[in-house]
Amino acid sequence: MANIDIHSLGTEQANIASAELDTKSALEIAQLMNAEDTRVPQAVAKVLPQVAKVIDLVADAISRKGRLIYVGAGTSGRIGATDAAECPPTFNTDPKTVQYIIAGGPKALGAAVEANEDSTKLGRRDIAKLKPGKKDVVIGLAASGRTPYTIGALEYARRKGARTACVVCNPGSALAAAVEVPIEVNVGPEVVTGSTRLKAGTAEKLVLNMITTGAMTRLGYVYGNLMVNVHLKNEKLTERGISIVQKATESTRDQAISALRAAHNQVAVAIVMLTANVSAKEAIRRLKKADGRLRTAIQAK
Repeated sequence: MANIDIHSLGTEQANIASAELDTKSALEIAQLMNAEDTRVPQAVAKVLPQVAKVIDLVADAISRKGRLIYVGAGTSGRIGATDAAECPPTFNTDPKTVQYIIAGGPKALGAAVEANEDSTKLGRRDIAKLKPGKKDVVIGLAASGRTPYTIGALEYARRKGARTACVVCNPGSALAAAVEVPIEVNVGPEVVTGSTRLKAGTAEKLVLNMITTGAMTRLGYVYGNLMVNVHLKNEKLTERGISIVQKATESTRDQAISALRAAHNQVAVAIVMLTANVSAKEAIRRLKKADGRLRTAIQAK
């Protein structure tokens, strides 16, 4: 077993504020955790320039038909998997565009498979299956910044020419040293010592929200602040689509519904139709020529 000194890590330190946590009432526990959680956005605010760099890397990769691939173990791996899974329904992206690998494989999403995270060899093996290359961005997620599985995967991806970044919650980590753009969110000690599913997990989730939302917005998959690539698969999403078309085009509900029918329930197509006063066929042509950028398609001739 590797002798890794974790005791110096900020996320492993005892939190003075929660020293007598087990003596507190339910309300006091909630209040204390809420107070600690407010520190997370402040820590994230300090690394926004690095987040912005990764947003641009991801947007550039996807524009060139590349991929975003998350790598992590435990909580970090599950957060990466969640973000990857949420991109297709939010932005109507191909499921292959944002992917993830997690130590222990898919079964680790619902159960702890913690031994696998100690192997750099398994990290290299798992990322190799996805054949990362020059068009891709690979982001490692690890609260400690010292997870061998994740480090192994990122080192392999970088050797293969992929652009690399990481989200860690301790400064000066081995993972940060292994990538091009490290995002080091220093959240400090957890309410329950070492339980990095708390503030560290929240920080990782906030940063990933920014990366994919920012990249997809830069790519034109958001119009104004509207989710115009949403896929209308159920009643709730259909209602959301109608509302989005109405807001984007200042049309009536009936006009929005009619346009969506003609557009085969493609929200972006319906918006181009109503805004530019063109047919569904012309709207589709414009969107294809504009690489899906709605504003460009509307302004096209």
